[in-house]
Amino acid sequence: MFRGLDSAPKTVIDHEVEITADNTVSWDYRFDFEHSIGAGGYSSDPAFGPASSSKSAAASVFEYRQENGRTYHAYKEGKYKLPNDERENDRLDLQHNLILLTFNDRLGNAPPNNPGAKVGRVLDVGAGTGIWAIDFADEHPESEVLGFDLSPNFPEYTPLNVRFEVDDLEEPWIYSRPFDYIHSQMMNGSVNDWDVYAKKCFDNLNPGGWVEMNECNIKPECDDGTLKEDSMLLRTARLVQEASEKFGRPAKDMKELKNVLIDAGFVDVRLMQYKWPTNDWPKEQRYKEIGMWSHDNAVSGWEGLCMTMLTRAHGWKAAEVIIAMAQCRKELKDRSIHAYYPLYSVYGRKPTEEELARELSMET
Repeated sequence: MFRGLDSAPKTVIDHEVEITADNTVSWDYRFDFEHSIGAGGYSSDPAFGPASSSKSAAASVFEYRQENGRTYHAYKEGKYKLPNDERENDRLDLQHNLILLTFNDRLGNAPPNNPGAKVGRVLDVGAGTGIWAIDFADEHPESEVLGFDLSPNFPEYTPLNVRFEVDDLEEPWIYSRPFDYIHSQMMNGSVNDWDVYAKKCFDNLNPGGWVEMNECNIKPECDDGTLKEDSMLLRTARLVQEASEKFGRPAKDMKELKNVLIDAGFVDVRLMQYKWPTNDWPKEQRYKEIGMWSHDNAVSGWEGLCMTMLTRAHGWKAAEVIIAMAQCRKELKDRSIHAYYPLYSVYGRKPTEEELARELSMET
């Protein structure tokens, strides 16, 4: 069931990388995605011909920032607070498989993930290592999948029907054609305005198309009082929330996304809630297994995030963060603390042309 941890994509394509005289980086692929990215990132243009397409960007996207023993993206520096090094890439792949386990081996909850669903164009926002886009492309060979992210951490070989770009979701979205399914996950604290983001998704979907956002709250919760308010987990979570506000990308309560999608114009909006235990404290075997994966994800991810947020926003020394993280790891491991991270899956449909026309006629 678990994907991307010890296996390679089944279908590969060849590509060439060239650093040109004007200090740009260019890739050539053997297929044409018919995509034109916004002003903020790479460009892929059908004008390059029917058998190939190319993309270019400043070579600075590969000049990662070194800080406290970790590396961070240089392109649009500071918009994403987690590292982009190999440790973080491994965590992202682990997190992807944790989501699969949570969703019963489904890549998402929206109808495009139903068995037998036929999907056309798909956009994966904040694609990370590209593992979700590759898995979806493998499951849906009829689809065209585009993933973009601030860091070029994409695999060398990909299925023929998947493509990756480096870009910023806050830049204008300029595509040759709309999509049938837009997906994103684990973007909490990286989006400056969820209402604007939801509206971009709405505007770039075909009528009847679906959007899905799968997001986790940063602050752990507890239903029986075993996670104390003075715990290091909650203390650092509050500090990270404060830092997120300072940086203009607030860490929100993600169940608010249901109303965000409704306000953007989506219909058939559904919100599903899950719990990621901090370790294997639950009695039920399924949640014990989820808890084991969730524990490893939290230990690695929380250290990387806190090192950034506490040093940049609160003036902590790296050594102080390391000491705090030792206490956090102790609390995350403690089976007497029945804490969990709330995970929300929200999806909605863009109305059909008939539905939109009917709504307009009712307004007039």
